[in-house]
Amino acid sequence: MYKVLLADDEQIERMALARRLLNRFGDSLRILQAVDGKEAVKLCFKERCQIVIMDISMPEMNGVEAAEQIRRLDENCEIIFLTAYDEFSYAKRAIAIHALDYLLKPCEEEELTAVMEEAMRRIEKREQLAEKQYNMEESGNFTGHRAEKSHDEVNGGKEEGDETNMTQTAEKIRRYIRKNYMKEISMQDAARMMNYSDAYFCKLFKQCFDQNFTAYLTQFRVNEARRLLQDKNISVREVSMMVGYYDANYFAKVFKRIEGMNPSEYRDSL
Repeated sequence: MYKVLLADDEQIERMALARRLLNRFGDSLRILQAVDGKEAVKLCFKERCQIVIMDISMPEMNGVEAAEQIRRLDENCEIIFLTAYDEFSYAKRAIAIHALDYLLKPCEEEELTAVMEEAMRRIEKREQLAEKQYNMEESGNFTGHRAEKSHDEVNGGKEEGDETNMTQTAEKIRRYIRKNYMKEISMQDAARMMNYSDAYFCKLFKQCFDQNFTAYLTQFRVNEARRLLQDKNISVREVSMMVGYYDANYFAKVFKRIEGMNPSEYRDSL
Protein backbone atom coordinates (compact mmCIF):
# COMPACT_ATOMS: atom_id res chain seq x y z
CA MET A 1 0.00 0.00 0.00
CA TYR A 2 1.27 3.44 -0.96
CA LYS A 3 0.88 6.37 1.41
CA VAL A 4 -0.25 9.42 -0.54
CA LEU A 5 -0.52 12.90 0.94
CA LEU A 6 -2.83 15.46 -0.67
CA ALA A 7 -2.14 19.06 0.34
CA ASP A 8 -4.56 21.76 -0.81
CA ASP A 9 -6.30 24.52 1.13
CA GLU A 10 -9.43 24.07 -1.01
CA GLN A 11 -11.38 21.30 0.71
CA ILE A 12 -13.66 20.57 -2.25
CA GLU A 13 -10.72 20.17 -4.65
CA ARG A 14 -8.82 18.06 -2.12
CA MET A 15 -11.74 15.70 -1.55
CA ALA A 16 -12.48 15.46 -5.27
CA LEU A 17 -8.86 14.50 -5.97
CA ALA A 18 -8.93 11.90 -3.21
CA ARG A 19 -12.11 10.39 -4.67
CA ARG A 20 -10.58 10.22 -8.15
CA LEU A 21 -7.48 8.46 -6.84
CA LEU A 22 -9.47 5.95 -4.80
CA ASN A 23 -11.77 5.21 -7.73
CA ARG A 24 -8.76 4.50 -9.93
CA PHE A 25 -6.34 2.77 -7.53
CA GLY A 26 -8.60 1.57 -4.73
CA ASP A 27 -7.06 -0.27 -1.79
CA SER A 28 -3.51 0.14 -3.10
CA LEU A 29 -3.52 3.69 -1.69
CA ARG A 30 -3.84 5.11 1.79
CA ILE A 31 -4.70 8.79 1.40
CA LEU A 32 -3.94 11.50 3.95
CA GLN A 33 -4.94 15.14 3.63
CA ALA A 34 -3.42 18.45 4.70
CA VAL A 35 -4.92 21.93 4.52
CA ASP A 36 -1.64 23.83 4.13
CA GLY A 37 2.09 23.38 3.68
CA LYS A 38 2.87 23.38 7.40
CA GLU A 39 0.49 20.51 8.08
CA ALA A 40 1.77 18.72 4.97
CA VAL A 41 5.34 18.70 6.27
CA LYS A 42 4.23 17.43 9.67
CA LEU A 43 2.06 14.65 8.23
CA CYS A 44 4.62 13.62 5.65
CA PHE A 45 7.27 12.94 8.28
CA LYS A 46 4.90 11.43 10.81
CA GLU A 47 3.32 9.01 8.34
CA ARG A 48 6.36 8.53 6.08
CA CYS A 49 4.38 9.38 2.95
CA GLN A 50 5.84 8.09 -0.30
CA ILE A 51 3.89 10.34 -2.69
CA VAL A 52 2.89 13.95 -2.12
CA ILE A 53 0.49 15.81 -4.41
CA MET A 54 0.62 19.42 -3.37
CA ASP A 55 -0.92 22.69 -4.48
CA ILE A 56 1.71 25.39 -4.91
CA SER A 57 -0.45 28.24 -3.63
CA MET A 58 -1.42 27.64 0.01
CA PRO A 59 -1.58 29.81 3.17
CA GLU A 60 0.76 29.51 6.17
CA MET A 61 3.43 27.73 4.11
CA ASN A 62 3.15 27.39 0.34
CA GLY A 63 3.73 24.19 -1.57
CA VAL A 64 7.25 25.02 -2.71
CA GLU A 65 8.41 25.86 0.83
CA ALA A 66 6.83 22.68 2.15
CA ALA A 67 8.41 20.59 -0.61
CA GLU A 68 11.84 22.06 0.18
CA GLN A 69 11.53 20.88 3.78
CA ILE A 70 10.25 17.46 2.72
CA ARG A 71 13.06 17.03 0.20
CA ARG A 72 15.78 17.94 2.73
CA LEU A 73 14.81 15.00 4.92
CA ASP A 74 13.49 12.58 2.30
CA GLU A 75 15.26 12.59 -1.04
CA ASN A 76 13.07 9.78 -2.40
CA CYS A 77 9.60 11.19 -1.77
CA GLU A 78 7.75 11.52 -5.08
CA ILE A 79 6.53 15.13 -5.17
CA ILE A 80 3.86 16.19 -7.66
CA PHE A 81 2.80 19.82 -7.86
CA LEU A 82 -0.65 21.14 -8.64
CA THR A 83 -0.43 24.55 -10.23
CA ALA A 84 -2.08 27.08 -12.52
CA TYR A 85 -0.44 28.70 -15.52
CA ASP A 86 0.01 32.07 -13.82
CA GLU A 87 2.01 30.47 -11.00
CA PHE A 88 4.92 29.19 -13.06
CA SER A 89 7.18 32.16 -12.38
CA TYR A 90 6.48 31.53 -8.71
CA ALA A 91 7.42 27.89 -9.19
CA LYS A 92 11.04 28.55 -10.22
CA ARG A 93 12.22 27.62 -6.73
CA ALA A 94 10.81 24.17 -7.38
CA ILE A 95 13.64 23.43 -9.82
CA ALA A 96 16.01 22.09 -7.14
CA ILE A 97 13.26 20.00 -5.58
CA HIS A 98 13.23 17.64 -8.57
CA ALA A 99 9.48 17.19 -8.63
CA LEU A 100 8.23 14.19 -10.55
CA ASP A 101 5.77 16.29 -12.53
CA TYR A 102 3.49 19.33 -12.53
CA LEU A 103 -0.26 18.85 -12.97
CA LEU A 104 -1.99 21.90 -14.32
CA LYS A 105 -5.39 22.62 -12.82
CA PRO A 106 -7.81 21.21 -13.69
CA CYS A 107 -5.80 18.03 -14.36
CA GLU A 108 -7.10 15.46 -16.82
CA GLU A 109 -7.82 11.89 -15.71
CA GLU A 110 -5.19 10.47 -18.07
CA GLU A 111 -2.50 12.81 -16.74
CA LEU A 112 -3.31 12.06 -13.11
CA THR A 113 -3.31 8.31 -13.69
CA ALA A 114 -0.08 8.34 -15.70
CA VAL A 115 1.87 10.36 -13.17
CA MET A 116 0.61 8.23 -10.26
CA GLU A 117 1.58 5.03 -12.07
CA GLU A 118 5.04 6.46 -12.73
CA ALA A 119 5.44 7.45 -9.07
CA MET A 120 4.49 3.94 -7.94
CA ARG A 121 6.82 2.35 -10.49
CA ARG A 122 9.74 4.45 -9.25
CA ILE A 123 9.01 3.50 -5.65
CA GLU A 124 8.86 -0.20 -6.53
CA LYS A 125 12.12 0.04 -8.45
CA ARG A 126 13.91 1.71 -5.53
CA GLU A 127 12.65 -0.96 -3.16
CA GLN A 128 13.88 -3.71 -5.49
CA LEU A 129 17.29 -2.06 -5.81
CA ALA A 130 17.52 -1.62 -2.04
CA GLU A 131 16.69 -5.30 -1.53
CA LYS A 132 19.27 -6.32 -4.12
CA GLN A 133 21.91 -4.12 -2.49
CA TYR A 134 21.09 -5.56 0.93
CA ASN A 135 21.44 -9.11 -0.39
CA MET A 136 24.79 -8.26 -1.98
CA GLU A 137 26.05 -6.74 1.26
CA GLU A 138 24.94 -9.82 3.18
CA SER A 139 26.75 -12.07 0.72
CA GLY A 140 29.92 -9.96 0.85
CA ASN A 141 29.78 -9.00 -2.82
CA PHE A 142 28.94 -5.36 -2.37
CA THR A 143 31.45 -3.06 -4.02
CA GLY A 144 29.52 0.23 -4.06
CA HIS A 145 25.66 0.95 -6.53
CA ARG A 146 25.32 4.38 -7.75
CA ALA A 147 25.45 8.00 -6.47
CA GLU A 148 22.75 10.34 -7.68
CA LYS A 149 24.14 12.78 -10.20
CA SER A 150 23.44 16.32 -9.17
CA HIS A 151 22.72 19.00 -11.72
CA ASP A 152 21.62 22.58 -12.06
CA GLU A 153 18.68 23.32 -14.31
CA VAL A 154 19.01 26.56 -16.21
CA ASN A 155 15.99 28.64 -17.12
CA GLY A 156 15.93 29.38 -20.83
CA GLY A 157 14.90 32.93 -20.05
CA LYS A 158 12.82 33.30 -23.16
CA GLU A 159 9.26 32.71 -24.22
CA GLU A 160 8.44 30.84 -27.42
CA GLY A 161 6.58 33.89 -28.64
CA ASP A 162 5.42 32.89 -32.12
CA GLU A 163 3.91 29.89 -33.84
CA THR A 164 7.07 29.06 -35.79
CA ASN A 165 9.20 28.81 -32.66
CA MET A 166 6.52 26.77 -30.91
CA THR A 167 6.38 24.33 -33.82
CA GLN A 168 10.16 23.97 -33.86
CA THR A 169 10.20 23.43 -30.10
CA ALA A 170 7.50 20.78 -30.29
CA GLU A 171 9.39 18.95 -33.04
CA LYS A 172 12.61 19.02 -31.02
CA ILE A 173 10.78 17.47 -28.07
CA ARG A 174 9.21 14.82 -30.34
CA ARG A 175 12.63 13.90 -31.73
CA TYR A 176 14.02 13.54 -28.21
CA ILE A 177 11.18 11.23 -27.17
CA ARG A 178 11.39 9.16 -30.38
CA LYS A 179 15.12 8.69 -29.80
CA ASN A 180 14.93 7.94 -26.07
CA TYR A 181 11.49 6.50 -25.23
CA MET A 182 12.98 3.03 -24.73
CA LYS A 183 15.25 4.38 -21.98
CA GLU A 184 14.57 5.47 -18.39
CA ILE A 185 13.77 9.12 -19.17
CA SER A 186 11.89 11.70 -17.15
CA MET A 187 10.45 15.17 -17.50
CA GLN A 188 13.64 16.53 -15.88
CA ASP A 189 15.81 14.84 -18.52
CA ALA A 190 13.82 16.43 -21.33
CA ALA A 191 13.92 19.83 -19.61
CA ARG A 192 17.72 19.67 -19.33
CA MET A 193 17.96 18.73 -23.00
CA MET A 194 16.01 21.90 -23.84
CA ASN A 195 18.01 23.96 -21.33
CA TYR A 196 14.84 24.97 -19.48
CA SER A 197 13.80 24.80 -15.86
CA ASP A 198 11.43 21.97 -14.92
CA ALA A 199 8.57 24.37 -14.31
CA TYR A 200 9.00 26.31 -17.56
CA PHE A 201 9.40 23.12 -19.59
CA CYS A 202 6.21 21.70 -18.07
CA LYS A 203 4.30 24.82 -19.08
CA LEU A 204 5.81 24.72 -22.58
CA PHE A 205 5.07 21.02 -23.02
CA LYS A 206 1.45 21.51 -22.05
CA GLN A 207 1.14 24.32 -24.58
CA CYS A 208 2.67 22.16 -27.32
CA PHE A 209 0.91 18.86 -26.68
CA ASP A 210 -2.10 19.69 -24.48
CA GLN A 211 -1.05 17.09 -21.89
CA ASN A 212 1.81 16.59 -19.48
CA PHE A 213 5.08 14.83 -20.25
CA THR A 214 4.35 11.60 -18.38
CA ALA A 215 0.98 11.06 -20.07
CA TYR A 216 2.45 11.80 -23.52
CA LEU A 217 5.40 9.44 -23.00
CA THR A 218 3.11 6.67 -21.76
CA GLN A 219 0.86 6.97 -24.80
CA PHE A 220 3.87 7.07 -27.13
CA ARG A 221 5.26 3.88 -25.60
CA VAL A 222 1.92 2.09 -25.87
CA ASN A 223 1.60 3.12 -29.53
CA GLU A 224 5.04 1.67 -30.22
CA ALA A 225 4.09 -1.49 -28.33
CA ARG A 226 1.00 -1.92 -30.50
CA ARG A 227 3.21 -1.79 -33.58
CA LEU A 228 5.71 -4.30 -32.18
CA LEU A 229 3.01 -6.71 -31.02
CA GLN A 230 2.07 -7.30 -34.65
CA ASP A 231 5.28 -9.30 -34.98
CA LYS A 232 4.55 -12.61 -33.25
CA ASN A 233 8.24 -13.52 -33.27
CA ILE A 234 8.77 -10.94 -30.52
CA SER A 235 7.57 -12.01 -27.06
CA VAL A 236 5.46 -9.72 -24.92
CA ARG A 237 8.33 -9.45 -22.43
CA GLU A 238 10.68 -8.37 -25.21
CA VAL A 239 8.16 -5.79 -26.41
CA SER A 240 7.96 -4.48 -22.85
CA MET A 241 11.72 -3.98 -22.73
CA MET A 242 11.83 -2.45 -26.20
CA VAL A 243 9.41 0.32 -25.25
CA GLY A 244 11.09 1.21 -21.97
CA TYR A 245 9.25 -0.95 -19.41
CA TYR A 246 11.59 -3.32 -17.63
CA ASP A 247 8.80 -4.84 -15.58
CA ALA A 248 6.51 -6.83 -17.88
CA ASN A 249 3.68 -6.91 -15.32
CA TYR A 250 3.73 -3.12 -15.01
CA PHE A 251 3.78 -2.81 -18.80
CA ALA A 252 0.74 -5.08 -19.07
CA LYS A 253 -1.12 -2.99 -16.50
CA VAL A 254 -0.42 0.27 -18.32
CA PHE A 255 -1.24 -1.25 -21.71
CA LYS A 256 -4.57 -2.62 -20.48
CA ARG A 257 -5.54 0.72 -18.95
CA ILE A 258 -5.06 2.47 -22.28
CA GLU A 259 -6.15 -0.22 -24.74
CA GLY A 260 -8.77 -2.03 -22.66
CA MET A 261 -7.00 -5.39 -23.00
CA ASN A 262 -3.63 -6.80 -22.03
CA PRO A 263 -0.83 -7.15 -24.62
CA SER A 264 -1.47 -10.85 -25.27
CA GLU A 265 -5.18 -10.24 -25.82
CA TYR A 266 -4.35 -7.35 -28.16
CA ARG A 267 -2.02 -9.60 -30.18
CA ASP A 268 -4.69 -12.30 -30.43
CA SER A 269 -7.21 -9.73 -31.61
CA LEU A 270 -5.02 -8.95 -34.60
